[in-house]
Amino acid sequence: MFENLSDKLERSLKLLKGEGRITELNVAETLKDIRRALLDADVNYKVARQFTDTVREKALGQHVLTSIRPGQLMIKIVHDELVQLMGGTAEEIQLKGSPAVILMSGLQGSGKTTFSGKLASLLKSKKGKNPMLVACDVYRPAAIEQLHILGEQIGVPVYSEAGNGNPVEIALHSLAEARKKGYDPVIIDTAGRLAIDEQMMQEIAAIKKAVQPDEILFVVDAMTGQDAVNTAREFNERLDFDGVVLTKLDGDTRGGAALSIRTVVDKPVKFIGTGEKMDALDVFHPERMANRILGMGDVVSLVERAQEQFDEEEARRLQKKIAKNQFDFNDFLSQIQQVKRMGSLKDLVSMLPGFGKAVREMDIDDNAFVRIEAMIHSMTPAERSSPAILNGPRRQRIAAGSGASVQDVNRLLKQMEEMRRMMRMVSGPAPGARKMLASKRR
Repeated sequence: MFENLSDKLERSLKLLKGEGRITELNVAETLKDIRRALLDADVNYKVARQFTDTVREKALGQHVLTSIRPGQLMIKIVHDELVQLMGGTAEEIQLKGSPAVILMSGLQGSGKTTFSGKLASLLKSKKGKNPMLVACDVYRPAAIEQLHILGEQIGVPVYSEAGNGNPVEIALHSLAEARKKGYDPVIIDTAGRLAIDEQMMQEIAAIKKAVQPDEILFVVDAMTGQDAVNTAREFNERLDFDGVVLTKLDGDTRGGAALSIRTVVDKPVKFIGTGEKMDALDVFHPERMANRILGMGDVVSLVERAQEQFDEEEARRLQKKIAKNQFDFNDFLSQIQQVKRMGSLKDLVSMLPGFGKAVREMDIDDNAFVRIEAMIHSMTPAERSSPAILNGPRRQRIAAGSGASVQDVNRLLKQMEEMRRMMRMVSGPAPGARKMLASKRR
């Protein structure tokens, strides 16, 4: 997402590099390029014009300090305005009822059912909630089955009523079930509909009236571009929803919906879907997204993902092993698996400042660890814990068992030894070595 926009904004902002000061002439040229970049990204025309007008007003009113170049100042102004354009700050989902009720709405194929499962998983794992999913798409049997499969996958109960074609009744009955069994919140997945389908719009309005949801989320496929914004406007007029969910942001999308939707419907983007896996769901942070658009990375999100996957007790145990030079292939395998749970490698690298453009041109394979894992799994427990015993015949056996070559095994062992050496340097001398150093000083 935003790859083309990022490249074009970078080229536009380069126009001011080398300039001694900000003038009306060089700002006009830069903003003309920025507006074109926004329109190419499928940003609403009025939004793009308003954005560049605001940037021009702020840029021409700024006094450029001798320590700051005009290009740097313009980047800061554009960054700040992008943050405001997308809402300013992240907004939390509201869960005040008992049970709290979350109602899903959106077009057919927008990803409502998958998002419902992702949201239930997030609320269960990160918020300590005990959610229940409700299947109210009575027109598409596959949707009910899909929700049951997702519920089983994440360990969340799913309420449905076979043979009942009245979604309003199902929604009301689900609340009674939730109160009886202590489920909270209740996430109601509704049928996909078209904004022009009056009967379907009346139906979801009736569900809203019956269950009085704490939160109505409009789920939209970001790949539909400007059409997503127009549809959001239609739904908002009928439902007055509380927030927007942008799905499929990992696809070939220009990002215009994310930049336009807040201004057009005056409702915040609350979540973004970034993949097919059930944990591929992020709270939408305007400032972090602006950083990524302008190639500044997103270190905060990267650290948060790491904190979610890395256990503090495990880290302390590992630190002790490194200090004693006991880091082995069991530890190596554990670290690989933790990194894989953080997301795709390309996405992780793109969060590092300065890597945005470079990573787009790199061929980063998410299966890069597969061969390494295969070689480690081909080792015996003794070999994993004591790499020093891996002689020639053992290496040949591991290569044959993992579909790799002996050279691959040798390379892995060399990398392992180099990693152990670097880890010892970073962690400092072991306790025994520290005592020796202290005695020598005396």
